[in-house]
Amino acid sequence: MSDLEPSRREAAQRLGIDFATAPTLPEVLEAAGVAPDEIEQAESEGTLAYLAIERLVLGEPPIYDLTEIAVAARMPAGEIAHLWRALGFPEPRPGERIFTASDVETLHTVAALLDLGVIDPDLAVQMSRVIGWSLARVASAQIDALRPLGDQPDGANGGDGPVTRGAGDASGTRPDGAADPELTVFAGLLLPTMPRILDYVWRRHMQAAARRALVRQSTGQAREEKAVGFADLVGFTALSQQLDERDLAALVDRFEALAYDTVTGLGGRVVKMIGDEVMFVVDDVRSAAEIALSLAEAYAADESLNDVRVGLAFGPLLEREADCFGPVVNRASRIVGIAFPGSVVVDEAVHDALTGDDCFAFRSIRARRLKDIGRVQLWSLRRGEPDPDHRHGPPVERDADATRRRVTERREAAIEALAERRHEGRDGRREQHRAARRSRRTDGPAAPDAPDAPAVPGLGDASRAPDRGDPPDARDPSDPTDPGDPSDADR
Repeated sequence: MSDLEPSRREAAQRLGIDFATAPTLPEVLEAAGVAPDEIEQAESEGTLAYLAIERLVLGEPPIYDLTEIAVAARMPAGEIAHLWRALGFPEPRPGERIFTASDVETLHTVAALLDLGVIDPDLAVQMSRVIGWSLARVASAQIDALRPLGDQPDGANGGDGPVTRGAGDASGTRPDGAADPELTVFAGLLLPTMPRILDYVWRRHMQAAARRALVRQSTGQAREEKAVGFADLVGFTALSQQLDERDLAALVDRFEALAYDTVTGLGGRVVKMIGDEVMFVVDDVRSAAEIALSLAEAYAADESLNDVRVGLAFGPLLEREADCFGPVVNRASRIVGIAFPGSVVVDEAVHDALTGDDCFAFRSIRARRLKDIGRVQLWSLRRGEPDPDHRHGPPVERDADATRRRVTERREAAIEALAERRHEGRDGRREQHRAARRSRRTDGPAAPDAPDAPAVPGLGDASRAPDRGDPPDARDPSDPTDPGDPSDADR
């Protein structure tokens, strides 16, 4: 083995593991009744670990179809199918034996709780949906950690390149083709340990959620006010087209790791990752501003990643099923599209809450029209200029900070000037369209001959009645940016 062998041997001794006597995956699968030709095929395809998990993870064979488990669990088949779909699994087919004795036990308990009225049927479906969605991500991440050897970085198994993410690989063999008992030991430890880890993490999150509910209840608000932020990785679409699958996965891993470390380390909570974007929520505005600026700085300092643009808003928030809803979420989502790379843009609520805090500085941005929201006053957020009498750090660092601030200010000013010129040009085009319409109505070609209309007293010739077409300020259908008035319509 490599230089890690002594430490691994010591760890194995602490766990009471003897690699010399541990069975290999083929031996374990053969003992479980898997056909030898199926094992050989999985070995040749490098998918032995996947086969082992698929056959062994449940620990018992499926022996019930939907009709049979409904009788055994004393629960209607329709309700079972509904919960099964909510967990994220496809509709059970008639006669398909996919349920185990453990499924019967679990459903029997659920049915009793429903009959007692302890839980509501709608709540049971909702919880099933949340649990299924969350654990599906956990399972997918664990399977992704088992890479076939051909998909690993160069040198992952003893060379100079980076090591693999998992404890083994999906082939279940060593590079020399010999059966590897280490993956068997790894699976034997991981499968029974994961439920305990999940239970521990669930209890921790349950405590944190209860603490947040206590705070919310003490304020008497159904929707407490919080800061919501979005950080979007610039240029991800172009990067994803240039990188192969392995490098793209490494890029996404790095993006997510940096986001989680920064947000949680400064007191925030990552709500979800949305492709190349992270959504986070923070209890107080000041911490949210610190997180937003730290995200912009962290990605700018990372040579393997592009900059991020960050949008931040503050207001009443509804939290449900670990997700967040409300106008503040929509506002933050729209604002991030206004920001330029490496910058943080905030709404007026964030600006008002932090006005007077010397740690932060704001620069007003021209009010923008956000889609489905309307015209909103926005601000660019930067770190404040420290008091000359209380500056910290060596002079070189202080000078570097000042240089970065000046560069940021010049970049913001240049982009704002560009936006103003674009806005002025758009207004000029709108006026040209309106002038052309007025000219067409006044000097346009004569209409085709038509029968004379009878004269109406007081109105004169009916054929010369006023044009009932678009009013002078109507929207020009040929210009998709023309909203019908001279106001800005950037979004």
